Amino acid sequence: MNNIFPDGIWPTMITPFTAANEIDYDALERMIEWYIEHKSDGLFAVCQSSEMWQLSLIERVQLSQFVVRKAAGRLPVIASGHIGESEAEQLDELERIANTGVQGLVLVTNRLAAINEDADQVKRSIETILRRLPQSMPLGLYECPYPYKRLFTPALLRFCEDTERFYFLKDTSCSVDDMRAKMGAITGRLKIYNANAATLDESYHVGVAGYSGVMANFHPHLYRWHFDHFDHASLIIKEVAEMLSIASLIERQFYPVNAKYHMRLEGIELGLFSRIASSHHFARAQQLEVEQLRSLVNRFIERLPNLEEK
Repeated sequence: MNNIFPDGIWPTMITPFTAANEIDYDALERMIEWYIEHKSDGLFAVCQSSEMWQLSLIERVQLSQFVVRKAAGRLPVIASGHIGESEAEQLDELERIANTGVQGLVLVTNRLAAINEDADQVKRSIETILRRLPQSMPLGLYECPYPYKRLFTPALLRFCEDTERFYFLKDTSCSVDDMRAKMGAITGRLKIYNANAATLDESYHVGVAGYSGVMANFHPHLYRWHFDHFDHASLIIKEVAEMLSIASLIERQFYPVNAKYHMRLEGIELGLFSRIASSHHFARAQQLEVEQLRSLVNRFIERLPNLEEK
């Protein structure tokens, strides 16, 4: 079984920037403490939420190093940064990220083959990467939606598990049937973490190991509560699952700027600057949506201890 990475909640970390368009490491340190205080089980640094496609290789390396250093072993850190077009670029960046001290190195599935190439090309790319990287480095997979989504088939996932190098999959299929099929193809060495809130509760019942998605930037502690109690026969579990699903709709409302605004409401001093969305277009109505969602979720969380006793 896989004891490399804990089950539970793995936020896809956002990256704060200064007005000068540099990574705001002071704000990032405060965010790391917030993730830990709010019951995260691991941190996924340098991913799409981190705006990795807009970060230079040097920034991706430095970001990984910083998160590892500030997490200080309190929870594991994984990182991707695997965005290069050519094989040479990918191998170089993967080696650099692997040397940052991360506990896991995550391959972006759509970087392993072009959109018109098949699973055999994916296998060849993986085999090349495995020959280059240290055998001691645990690996993961991320079905990143950009620039195109390459979902792994159960057979391809089993191929990865059989290498005895892969331990983590961030699944973005948004399909319990797909996750069930994947779970049926693997033995447990490789764990699946669902990125989708609507299917989360059902996916836990088919063996998914946790949640790794956008909304852990808003309320990871509520996700953790749900993970801890999803198999209890209680109406509150259904209510929590529905709350998580409906709350996740805010992801479509100017993310990641709205997540940075939420962090600010949580008392973390940071700007709303982003390299993929101008904060100048973050309307007051969208701010109110974040404020109202936070207020609603916080009141909901306050009820949980009493409801849990029923």
